[in-house]
Amino acid sequence: MTSTIGDRHRFLDEYRHIRHAEGRGSENPDYYRALPYADLNGTNPAAWAMRARTYRYFEQKILEPFEGRAGRPLDILDLGAGNGWMSYRLSLRGHRSRALDIFNDARDGLLAAKNYPQPFPLIEAEFDHLPFPPSSIDLAIYNSSFHYSVDYSSTLNEAKRCLRPNGRVVILDSPVYRCHEHGLRMVEERHASFLSRYGFASDAIPSIEFLDEPKLEDLATELNIEWTVHRPWYGWRWHWRPWQARIQGRRPPSRFWILIGRFKDL
Repeated sequence: MTSTIGDRHRFLDEYRHIRHAEGRGSENPDYYRALPYADLNGTNPAAWAMRARTYRYFEQKILEPFEGRAGRPLDILDLGAGNGWMSYRLSLRGHRSRALDIFNDARDGLLAAKNYPQPFPLIEAEFDHLPFPPSSIDLAIYNSSFHYSVDYSSTLNEAKRCLRPNGRVVILDSPVYRCHEHGLRMVEERHASFLSRYGFASDAIPSIEFLDEPKLEDLATELNIEWTVHRPWYGWRWHWRPWQARIQGRRPPSRFWILIGRFKDL
């Protein structure tokens, strides 16, 4: 994300307010060490159950084959790392994961990583200005965070700069819509909900907040990137959401695909 200092401070203050109101974080280190497989607070169990399914699929279907091909510990960027749970999980597998975020909160941001017994580097930085040399990273993983970008082309180009040959971009848990208009309606609804609940729309930084299929095609053409789409199974209730929305006359819901990006000229 690129923003003025004032916008960034406002965004972080509002984001902290929302995350704390949602019951994120804990005084108990076990809360962090159980993520994403259990929400020991019991405040966001459905969200964490979904994150757990995403991560389990990623581990088994994407990470394990990549590990097998590399035959060595991987250098990984955990982008939008939050409290660092993914970097912790990756470090337990023997990889060199760097947790990067602009949110350094002690309950739900980078400073919460003190709760993990396995240390890993914490970097406070923006997506479009990664403090890493060229060709130094195997996987750049956007951990439920790619939609916070303000310019997808700039963000992906910066990741490409850091990737080694045969490196990959991985996008986890970012909403994907069939068409752009559906995503715009989601953003309007979300901002209206925040305004009603918290007194602000949480839009100090004009992040895009969603992906859509035409945009993915445009990025593929512009950046010479090949997308591989994975569709984890989130259960029947999730599967029937589009039909329920159609019956109720609401906009189509988002899909949460796993997107693997390979730069064909890298």
